[in-house]
Amino acid sequence: MRKAPKALRLHIGLFGRRNVGKSSLLNALTRQDVAIVSDVAGTTTDPIEKTMELAPLGPVLFIDTAGIDDEGALGALRVERTRAALARCDVALIVTEGGAWGAFEAGLAAALDAQGAPWAAIYNKADLQRAEGEALKRKHAITSTRTGEGIGATRALLIELAPEAALTPPPVLSDLVSPGACVVLVTPIDKEAPKGRLIMPQVQAIRDALDGDAYCLVTKERELRHALTNLKAPPALVVTDSQAFLKVAADTPPEIPMTSFSVLFARMKGDLGGLVRGALAIDQLKSGDQVLIAEACTHHPITEDIGRVKIPRWLRQYVGGALEIEVKSGRDFPEDLSPYALVVHCGGCVWNRRAVLARQLRCAEAGVPMTNYGLAIAFTLGVFDRALGPFGGLDAFR
Repeated sequence: MRKAPKALRLHIGLFGRRNVGKSSLLNALTRQDVAIVSDVAGTTTDPIEKTMELAPLGPVLFIDTAGIDDEGALGALRVERTRAALARCDVALIVTEGGAWGAFEAGLAAALDAQGAPWAAIYNKADLQRAEGEALKRKHAITSTRTGEGIGATRALLIELAPEAALTPPPVLSDLVSPGACVVLVTPIDKEAPKGRLIMPQVQAIRDALDGDAYCLVTKERELRHALTNLKAPPALVVTDSQAFLKVAADTPPEIPMTSFSVLFARMKGDLGGLVRGALAIDQLKSGDQVLIAEACTHHPITEDIGRVKIPRWLRQYVGGALEIEVKSGRDFPEDLSPYALVVHCGGCVWNRRAVLARQLRCAEAGVPMTNYGLAIAFTLGVFDRALGPFGGLDAFR
């Protein structure tokens, strides 16, 4: 099975009166001519379904419906089918013109509320009339499919509205190994290691391996080679701190899958494919480009801080020239991303997946590649394909 079946996809319904631009909005969201568009009211007769991968939500099913105000005997049948489609939606967009909101829209909202489906108002045709006043108190986006205004904001709304189950992250690593398998975790103890404990990604990896009935061997990078030779059988997976990539890659036989905690978190917290493609954009950097380093948490930087010192150093060495590096921490993320040629984000271990996906979407809408610490490090150090081996290698993302 190469594609997710419809039943397992997030169902997103587009509802509203006739001729408010539902089909045009669907085409804009999918970047395809999925639905026939016409100025004649009632062009959409039966619900139109479109399956696709909508980054960063993954597999979704869009349902474009006939106008809820359709008239006549045939119109009544169309409305009945529209209401049937409403009942199977996980998320809904109520599309209307300008700021118009009447009995039809209120009835849709009440029906969606009754079944517990989150929804937002989409005030379309903003190039003709803009929503204002009371309309803006609802969760909404203002769009124009003619100019492209608000399409990115609508995609961001879908992330916000998506039920938590739709954004449930994959396991850290337990799905990559079999029950009873051994996982070797390489955890350097350096100046950034918190006194008396392990960092959160390391702890979560240990717990997830145990939940998957695997077992762990935890070692520092200097003891890795000795630890591997003492095992009666090769481990199913070696996971390292990204800063030790080169040594761990050298000490781990090539037939043993190897990756890093940060790469695992790229998959767990974000859209791994998008972050991989962001790392490939490092090849396009040139001297003088501006790069944003973004950290989800705030911490006191040390002498060899990973985000402020090491990653900038490796990027400059790879590019062979000067780069303008800017570091932002916590929720401090620029509104205008256009000056940047690349965004390198931390693993996001202290954030939920929705927050990281939202940043990925913002970067995608701005046309700025985004990757994460582990992927950027693996790319600049020449172990990129090896780090992606547990996920099928680089070819799986091309």
